Amino acid sequence: MSHGSLGVFLSFWFRIGFLENNTCVCVCVCVCVCVFLLRQHTQFVLNSAREKRDMEQRHAAIKKKVTGVSVKGTLHGYLYKRASNAFKTWSRRWFSIQKNQLVYQKKFKDQPTVVVEDLRLCTVKPSAENERRFCFEVVSPSKCCLLQADSERQQQAWISAVQNSIASAFQERREDTHRGGGGGGSGERGGGGDQENEECKALEEVQAIPGNRQCCDCGEPGPDWASINLGITLCIVCSGIHRSLGVHFSKVRSLTLDSWEPELIKLMCELGNSVINRIYEARIDEITIKKPNPSSPRGDKESWIRSKYVEKKFIHKLPEPGRNPPLRRSSRPPLKPKPGRFLTHASGRLSSADVEEEEEDLSALHPGALLYRSAALQNFPVMADALAHGANVNWVNAAEESSTPLIQAVSVNALAACEFLLQNGANVNQADSNGRGPLHHATILGHTGLVCLFLKRGADYNARDKNKKDPITIAVESANADIVTLLRIAKMNKEMREMDGAFGQSGDETYQDIFRDFSHMASNNPEKLKRRSADPKS
Repeated sequence: MSHGSLGVFLSFWFRIGFLENNTCVCVCVCVCVCVFLLRQHTQFVLNSAREKRDMEQRHAAIKKKVTGVSVKGTLHGYLYKRASNAFKTWSRRWFSIQKNQLVYQKKFKDQPTVVVEDLRLCTVKPSAENERRFCFEVVSPSKCCLLQADSERQQQAWISAVQNSIASAFQERREDTHRGGGGGGSGERGGGGDQENEECKALEEVQAIPGNRQCCDCGEPGPDWASINLGITLCIVCSGIHRSLGVHFSKVRSLTLDSWEPELIKLMCELGNSVINRIYEARIDEITIKKPNPSSPRGDKESWIRSKYVEKKFIHKLPEPGRNPPLRRSSRPPLKPKPGRFLTHASGRLSSADVEEEEEDLSALHPGALLYRSAALQNFPVMADALAHGANVNWVNAAEESSTPLIQAVSVNALAACEFLLQNGANVNQADSNGRGPLHHATILGHTGLVCLFLKRGADYNARDKNKKDPITIAVESANADIVTLLRIAKMNKEMREMDGAFGQSGDETYQDIFRDFSHMASNNPEKLKRRSADPKS
């Protein structure tokens, strides 16, 4: 008899008053009910025991053949999981890897609970847990899951299974990319593999920058995450902490999963962990706080990172007096340094003889003026130092037609410096006293790569200066075909995006392809984009 039929039966006899007037029968019915419930409970216990026995048998079988983990990491079995609450209790759960996710179940028929959404975003490593043996950690940007196996063999098997699953997920992604970019076999997109190789080579260059082979904040080797506005590499744990700070402090991106634009790679190669730590950890020897190491608890790392980047406890404090002198025309270097004076012939860097002289001048400036000057000199460590000391990235120099650091970087065609300022919040449309924003100046000077960059960052191509000229008009008057093309394509793309239907999508793809080509040329072959410029003022 089921629960439903038993309820109907009892309800019927109570309605007719039979049970109320027959005590003996009532007792019998109660006994029947108790027997029924006892049978139901017994059956439930038997089913649970049978299910547990089946899972134990499967777990025992896995322990016997644990060395045969498949390439795709399809391992499953019991593990102990430490709770993330304050009590840190351990519970035994049935774990498995399904569709590049790590999941667990309390019972076999329960809906799986997802521990890790995407294993590609994780790393796995043995744990230094002192209280228990055979522990390992699955670390994602947002959390760390501590697990314990029954033996060292099982521990290694699970670590291998997760690693194999991660590798398999990356392989599937690469295969999907190749299938998606294969076109119709015409060969027009045949350079996709070459482009992928170029990106891998570029990322190797980023990791080869001094200090970048260890996490900037804890020293974990082989970091594969980055903060693009700071120009540093991070381990997966520190990257999750940086992400929690907010994008106004740190913009986190994966070195392996995310696509990297060439100008961003160029920027990363200009900075690096060593440069940034000389700024943000300048007073590390004077303080009592200990810098975390790779095995430090997440809480210690979070406390350090917040102190370092949010509270800025470890930077050199600026002296109070004399930090805000007026920026005089006679004391500042020319906006276009002569070859051999401030810049070397080809690299666009400060010559060694002039670095000391210029740093001596720059050291007395207010952070905003310091950023303004160093942007024109393409001195990235000084720019980073100015930002660390609170420089307004949109600082206005009233003595120079209300020019900004971004406009200064445009004046010397400094692509990476412009990218650095934009990543740190520079207004791409802030105009000077003549009504000319960065896009106007890049168009006037014929800096095609910068025009491409600013359009990608949302520059207003319809903005008019005091002479009522927009960038397209200036480009046409200058007879700069590349810039005219970019401006018109950007305008057409916006119009098509506002239209319904597939045509707008097709236009967007064309726009992306053309701008991608110009971005690569601007970063890797800037000489191809050199054009004569004609200043309307002349």
